[in-house]
Amino acid sequence: MKFQMIHENYNVADLSRSLAFYEEALGLTEKRRITADDGSFIIVYVGNETTDFELELTWLRDREESYSLGDNEFHLAFQADDFEKAHALHEKMGCICFENHDMGIYFIADPDGYWLEVVPAK
Repeated sequence: MKFQMIHENYNVADLSRSLAFYEEALGLTEKRRITADDGSFIIVYVGNETTDFELELTWLRDREESYSLGDNEFHLAFQADDFEKAHALHEKMGCICFENHDMGIYFIADPDGYWLEVVPAK
């Protein structure tokens, strides 16, 4: 039996803001969208041409409070083909939230506080 990872879900407070962030910061664009008939939720799958794996962004109409991410001890990792250029972009965007110079990696935070690891190409 084999399993293939296909997506990970993040719930977001402002779908437009999140879509703009993921496109600018990581080059992820909308692949498909599901909208509830009653407008109670919208699910947008974003991705790019490097993999079939997608990030699922879910917006819930009736959610007013911010999402609790606990200790935020989880993350999604991205490998950058041009690490220095990626770092410069994220620095300009002001979204770098942690750097580990010894390991040669850093993390960015999306508008809802989810951490995303950026690693150099091998």
